[in-house]
Amino acid sequence: MKAELVRGQNHPLSQVRLTIRISAGVPVLAGATLGDESGTVHGPQWVAYPGAPAVPGVEVPRQAATEHRLTVDLGALPEAVHRVDVFLALPTGPGAPLRFGEVASPHTTVEGLDGTELACYTLTGLDSETAVLALELYRRQGVWKVRAVGQGYAAGLPALLADQGLREAAELVATAHAAASGELAGSGEAAASGPSRTLPAPPSAPSAHETSARAPQGTSTAPSHETSASAARVTPVAGPYGTDAPEPRDTPASGTAGPAPSRTPRQPEPAPPYDVRNPHDTRAPGAVPRDPGTPVDYTHPGRRRHGTPSPAAPTADDGRPAQPVAGDAVGWSMEERLYNQVWGMFEDLARTTAAYRSAVDFADSRLEKELDQVLTDPRGRLGTAGDVAREASHARRTQLVDQARAVLDRDIAQLTAESEVVEPALPPAYARWDNPVWHGYRVPAEPPMALRLGDLHLPESEPLRIPLLVRLPLERGLWLDSGPALPGGFPDPAELRHLAMEAAAALAARLLAVHPAGDFAVQVIDPAGTGAAAYAPLTRTGVLAVPPATGAAGVTAMLERLTRRVDLVQMALRGGAPESLPADVDTARQLLIVNDFPHGFDDRAVTRLRYLADEGPDVGVHLLLVADREDAAAYGPLLDPLWRSLMRLTPVPGDHFADPWVGHAWTYEPSLVPAGSQVVHQVLTEVARALTKGR
Repeated sequence: MKAELVRGQNHPLSQVRLTIRISAGVPVLAGATLGDESGTVHGPQWVAYPGAPAVPGVEVPRQAATEHRLTVDLGALPEAVHRVDVFLALPTGPGAPLRFGEVASPHTTVEGLDGTELACYTLTGLDSETAVLALELYRRQGVWKVRAVGQGYAAGLPALLADQGLREAAELVATAHAAASGELAGSGEAAASGPSRTLPAPPSAPSAHETSARAPQGTSTAPSHETSASAARVTPVAGPYGTDAPEPRDTPASGTAGPAPSRTPRQPEPAPPYDVRNPHDTRAPGAVPRDPGTPVDYTHPGRRRHGTPSPAAPTADDGRPAQPVAGDAVGWSMEERLYNQVWGMFEDLARTTAAYRSAVDFADSRLEKELDQVLTDPRGRLGTAGDVAREASHARRTQLVDQARAVLDRDIAQLTAESEVVEPALPPAYARWDNPVWHGYRVPAEPPMALRLGDLHLPESEPLRIPLLVRLPLERGLWLDSGPALPGGFPDPAELRHLAMEAAAALAARLLAVHPAGDFAVQVIDPAGTGAAAYAPLTRTGVLAVPPATGAAGVTAMLERLTRRVDLVQMALRGGAPESLPADVDTARQLLIVNDFPHGFDDRAVTRLRYLADEGPDVGVHLLLVADREDAAAYGPLLDPLWRSLMRLTPVPGDHFADPWVGHAWTYEPSLVPAGSQVVHQVLTEVARALTKGR
């Protein structure tokens, strides 16, 4: 599966014979350099360029063009070569663009010999640069990887090559530009007039200049990662990280977002978070960090680009970004604009955090390499010279991390400011229970686009909470995990179960509140009656159509009734006659809360529950399971499909969700009612009043 990379991200290569395709909006010069372990180029014979298009293992195009194909055979490279850097440069001469910022972003794709696309990278965020280091193929612990670099040079190709240690950069660049523009007779003549193409062995003791590590970044002093949401929108891909970069901790799983209602414009639907601890789901994330030199940009499909004027958010006269405004996103309604804005904030925070973590990873990797070099040099093992070198390496690492942290803090501050104006403006379906919007609650005339299940945050941005929104109608059931195997080892299992039941009741109340009267109903199965206190707001206000089912007989009757509803609705829809449903079939959407599963369930009841979980969502029957998975261990793998079909939530904060762009482990916090608040009772009383009027 192809990995769509962003600046600073790496990806392992499964093949050694590669084709690198480059697409640009204008003719560009393409070439490659070979480097040793520290990235140093030891002479012109280590460079493949139009004037000398081939070196051992690498061949590049002979002229400037809008489309290029470079071939690389990693197995044919000399043993001394540990890096292959692919560069692009704008041609010189009349009519040529003056900088990359004037042209479309170049796009690169790495393919295997069989045509399989392994990785791609769009070079975004370029401005005054006339040459750019696009990709780096490098060998680490015997494994070849590709890294998206995107390091630009305003001084052009001479500065790029000089930064790699090439002393003959000016003469080589003149030959390259002449050959790329067709001024030389041909590549054979150019090669004949050039230096020998035999690669020498690298010096046994490189100089300080040759061993200094380069930060693959848009500037020579910043770490390599892209933090601008100006990066291209990516599709989640599997396994985008190498062993030397942060990785998602487990295979993902969890909820999906439902289709947008017909009243909304068709937008690219953001993939929802998923549970990193479910080992059965085959989906996995891609990584989307951002350029540290630019502010947070609204490139989520539903967000306006930062600085783009809109009636709600004009740009400041001094050129500064406009102040955050609630609903400053695309959409046909305020609800849709807020929905898109929240997802944009979620994506932006994921990207900027990925950039910070990538920078720290790069700084640590460079520190480790520099310390290894000090230890391998006998002169640096003892005495003050070694101490000075080590202190300098640690200082460089601290400088890189501090720079990255400053960018992260700036982006978090901007997102926090946006959150402070967005949160109070959210409609009830998206709002926390402590939002004042609930105090003016009225039963809506139509269902919402989405529902808030809780909040997400990252360790680097502890105060900033991003709403976890899922589209309605729910495509998957929900599972509130009441098991003790949660972060920190909850001390009281009974209290944890009670919290899970309270979270289920709050979620059921929210679903009832955000739907029109009579369009949504809640059913409860509580075999032992242990959830009576938690579900009291539902029972006291009269919003439940029937009392909670208790005992084995109650479980059987409830499941039979809902199974019959699913079967009849399916038959009516398949037959194209929904009006033929019997009068006793409730066509409203149903939420079935099952408490303390599998207590009170026999094998037949378990089979029916699995059927409802699989078939129910398509015909309006949704499942909310409150259970400890260990309690059902006796069923063995029989219930594995059931657990996989449900989106796992926790009644206490837990880091089991991952975003679909980078795969960070996000801490999830359930949407609970504040202690002592009567807001749920007030809201459900209003719902019950509307139901009574409707009857």
